[in-house]
Amino acid sequence: MKRLRVMTHLPCLLLALAMAGCAAHQPLGAMMSPADVPATLRNLAPARLLLLGEQHDADAHQALERATVAHLAHSGRLTALVLEMAARGTHTRGLATDATEADVRSRLAWDDAGWPWTRYGPVVMTAVRAGVPVLGGNLPRNEMRAAMADASLDARLTPQALARQRDNIRDGHCGLLPASQLTPMARIQIARDLSMAQTMAQAASASGVVVLVAGTEHVRRSVGVPAHWSARDHADSWVVVMHSGPPDANARLGVDRLWITPATAPQDHCAELRRRWGKPPAP
Repeated sequence: MKRLRVMTHLPCLLLALAMAGCAAHQPLGAMMSPADVPATLRNLAPARLLLLGEQHDADAHQALERATVAHLAHSGRLTALVLEMAARGTHTRGLATDATEADVRSRLAWDDAGWPWTRYGPVVMTAVRAGVPVLGGNLPRNEMRAAMADASLDARLTPQALARQRDNIRDGHCGLLPASQLTPMARIQIARDLSMAQTMAQAASASGVVVLVAGTEHVRRSVGVPAHWSARDHADSWVVVMHSGPPDANARLGVDRLWITPATAPQDHCAELRRRWGKPPAP
């Protein structure tokens, strides 16, 4: 939350409407466990690009990711694992399948404070042990300031999708950010999605599947990584969002499948953010 050819707004909008129309005829979602993954993935084929959108603090989501990577690797279909959790340019290519976790973390420049290794290590090491490269996809931190000032990023999304990005920034920061920061922060999100889109496209092959693990908003078709793809990449992809507990209507926006897991314990993230930022409690 740490150049491909761009479609014009009209084709993007038409594609988004088509995807929404397909989704309207699909079931809202299904309860998923790791044991359900092999059969479910058979229904997703063929696809060169598989996006898994997670709730970062839901253990069940990382378990599903690990099961997905293990199944695709075992069947010889996994080309690469791309992560939001590591910066573009980092990778495990050339590492032996018996590399230590310390070696892997070093190659990925892993930030344990932001992304606890205890949570993501299992899925990463599953790919490494199978000889599948793990690729950082996120925007490097030293490129974020330039992204904030890059007004050309605004035109990469439709006006509706750009507004959603701003809303996500506002809501994700509990309304604590000044309005003047919403657009620059949204540009960082767009740049991050573009970076992951490029990484996936570069890793794609005709005979395998590239898997992306990222937060849910990063994978939605109209606003996230797929917004920066060609029409062919859209056609050769599946977007899966994992959702904890009963989904609302917004959960299915811009996705092909919902994988539902048991609800997690409620947490007041805004209270924690206010504490860290020294802001008063909400009225």
